[in-house]
Amino acid sequence: MLVVALLLTFGFALVEALAGWWSGSLALLGDAGHMVTDATALGMAALAAWLARRPPSPRHSYGLGRMEVMAALFNALFMVAVVAGIAVAAVQRLSATQPVNGEIVTLVAGLGLSINVMVALALSRGEQSLNARGALLHVMGDLLGSVAALVSGVVVSYTGWTLIDPILSLFICALILHSSLGLLREALHTLMEGVPFGISLPEVGHAMSGVAGVCSIHDLHIWSLNGERVALSAHVLVDDMAQWENVLMRLREMLLDRYAIEHVTLQPETISKTICFAPCPISDERQHDIKEVSSCEKS
Repeated sequence: MLVVALLLTFGFALVEALAGWWSGSLALLGDAGHMVTDATALGMAALAAWLARRPPSPRHSYGLGRMEVMAALFNALFMVAVVAGIAVAAVQRLSATQPVNGEIVTLVAGLGLSINVMVALALSRGEQSLNARGALLHVMGDLLGSVAALVSGVVVSYTGWTLIDPILSLFICALILHSSLGLLREALHTLMEGVPFGISLPEVGHAMSGVAGVCSIHDLHIWSLNGERVALSAHVLVDDMAQWENVLMRLREMLLDRYAIEHVTLQPETISKTICFAPCPISDERQHDIKEVSSCEKS
């Protein structure tokens, strides 16, 4: 889907550039340049998606799934920069209007809207990774730009009021900036290995403590590998190490069924002898909310 979006976007950018040169429309030339930058972003997203499918290696034991998150981060930052540039140009045009060929702008904007709708539908029906959402954000920016250009072309053709173009541009900039900042926040949260949105660490800890054979949970960590695949590691206090395989199976099934956590690493510990290869005090304030010692505790 990303490759198709790339080809359609780049192809129409060439058409729009030729139309802008022929009509003398700076608006069309500027939008053509914007679509070229979007094609570059889509190319990066496609490359990141291809790299993310490569299997793990001794050098990259988790694989290259984070490449998609990095691409989403780049696309979000790129869109913020593009929005800033468009906003500056729009403000300048408010004080110094320029002649616009409304008929040519309307025709090309209508064609661009059709192309962008097809690309947006194709991307929205595919995977919804951070990378794909970053690419979709660029396409939605183009789609809104085409809508603004179409409305602007119609208004200019019938009224001659050229200020409609920068006014609509500023409105669309605000919409795109809101989406860009949301994607930027989520990408940074993933790269900082924050707990994925929609998952409560204390809730997961209490659920794990409620599994038969588990006395308590500590040193619990939950993070996202690529914006979609969730990983978990924890120390599990059990009363009978002989039952660990059964406890492990129950924990894995519960985590997968209830929270869709598929990459689970658990270290078992017994009440009589806790062995930690790193400091893991159960009384740690970070873990206080998830500690739940049951009847397994020694009297």
